[in-house]
Amino acid sequence: MASVARIPRSRGGVTGVLLILLGAWGGLAPFVGPYFHYAYTPDKAWAYTSGRLWLSIVPGAAALAGGLLVLATAHRAVGCFGAVLAVLGGVWYVVGIAVIPLAVTNGSVSPGAPLSRTVGSLSPATYKLLEQLGFFTGVGVLILLCAALALGRFSVVGVRDASLAEQRDAALAEEPSASSGEGYSVPDPVTQDVTFPAPSSTGQFGAVGSREQSPTAPEQFPTTTSPFRRPPDTGGLSGPS
Repeated sequence: MASVARIPRSRGGVTGVLLILLGAWGGLAPFVGPYFHYAYTPDKAWAYTSGRLWLSIVPGAAALAGGLLVLATAHRAVGCFGAVLAVLGGVWYVVGIAVIPLAVTNGSVSPGAPLSRTVGSLSPATYKLLEQLGFFTGVGVLILLCAALALGRFSVVGVRDASLAEQRDAALAEEPSASSGEGYSVPDPVTQDVTFPAPSSTGQFGAVGSREQSPTAPEQFPTTTSPFRRPPDTGGLSGPS
């Protein structure tokens, strides 16, 4: 049933917003974290490195784009695609730090080193752990959780979805199809006799091509007597002189 693929836009509302926020944080945290002394080296705000590109910006953009698809779509397949895209971004946040040194052996792509400082009762080791969670591992796990929830909501067809799909199919079946010409009756000149009315012979000028002429009264067109007209023959009888 094709209508089952249609879903309400609110289906991925909460998870879509969370994915957008997490993706934005994951991509921007390395650039704004130094303002709060919460960063990986280099400890400079808005400093660009290839490590920040491949380990923060790229997976953050994938999670953000997936969140937008999950939030705005009204189609089940598009929502599943957005959730899978966010899953890939979350997985890369978790395993990217361990995979990059094996894939790029020259060290040109590196996440840097977490800052070491003591904040209140937090030891430097605990602070480094919090930085790792806030920049990579923790963000990736949260993205995976939200993306999995969205994927489950889009992939499962509930009873309510099936009922709404049946109602939409029934409504579409009742509507006349304009392309098929349903509801219009056009006579077929081949199968039906078309009779044209005969021209009227009682009009002002009569029927076209008719030999009948309307009688004309003599007084309607009077004639003049010619002075040279020959008198009628009286048979040789002459009147009295």
